[in-house]
Amino acid sequence: MNIEPLTPHLGAQIDGFDLSDLSGGRADQLEEMFYTHRVLVFRNQELDRDAHKAVGRVFGELHVHPSKKAFGIKGDPEIFKVRAEADTVKVNGGRWHMDVSCDENPPTGSILRLLELPPHGGDTVFCDMSRAFETLSGPMQRMLIELDARHDGQRDLRWYGLTPDPGQTYPSWVHPVVTAHPVSGRPVLFVNEGFTEDIVDMSYDESRAILAMLFDHVARNPGLQCRATWEPGTVVMWDNRAVQHFAVHDYAPHPRLGERVSVVGKGPPIAWGRD
Repeated sequence: MNIEPLTPHLGAQIDGFDLSDLSGGRADQLEEMFYTHRVLVFRNQELDRDAHKAVGRVFGELHVHPSKKAFGIKGDPEIFKVRAEADTVKVNGGRWHMDVSCDENPPTGSILRLLELPPHGGDTVFCDMSRAFETLSGPMQRMLIELDARHDGQRDLRWYGLTPDPGQTYPSWVHPVVTAHPVSGRPVLFVNEGFTEDIVDMSYDESRAILAMLFDHVARNPGLQCRATWEPGTVVMWDNRAVQHFAVHDYAPHPRLGERVSVVGKGPPIAWGRD
């Protein structure tokens, strides 16, 4: 096996590790790589759907996306399809986000494999949310650790032009703005453009200004990011409690199809740095 870092701080490309065989301590090895590098790009994998889900179960119970419950989407409840057609304008993951942070207990991680790739483009970009917090000024850090923010799934739906029908519900939850990673204990800036609607107990203008600054901090700092490129046989895993990601839609009019498995988090996010 060869592990090649994508950057000194975030991400690694893994060659020579077969995700379809996690026997003999290899599951423990996978967990160690996952929490060390937080973004793993595996090459030359041959996974069917059952093997894909088996990789997710190394980390815990598989997550069911709220859209499956709210809209009654048919098919395997543990598989979330990521699809872009020739005429798709807003693709899945087309702005910076942590997967389903609007849940009380957001996913601890996600695993994506593509079934149909465009001939060029379609990279996924990740941002290290511990370094995103650590690179803020001291006064800003001290303010943020005392704040909570509301994450609302309907914010995500509105971006796609969707509105739940009467009787359909979508999760909304309040989480600390700065959380403690459940494994490493490091601080994590836990707000994202996809789901974070407002900061609790602040005026609209105050909340909008602070969140806009934090969203820009994530999007406009390449030094906090790493980039995963796709090719046939690639599987990408990421620590959803530690990173945000962004799916680059630069391949139209070509289609792109993938399946994602996510893992239920190990408890709700916990505040970092509060007395």
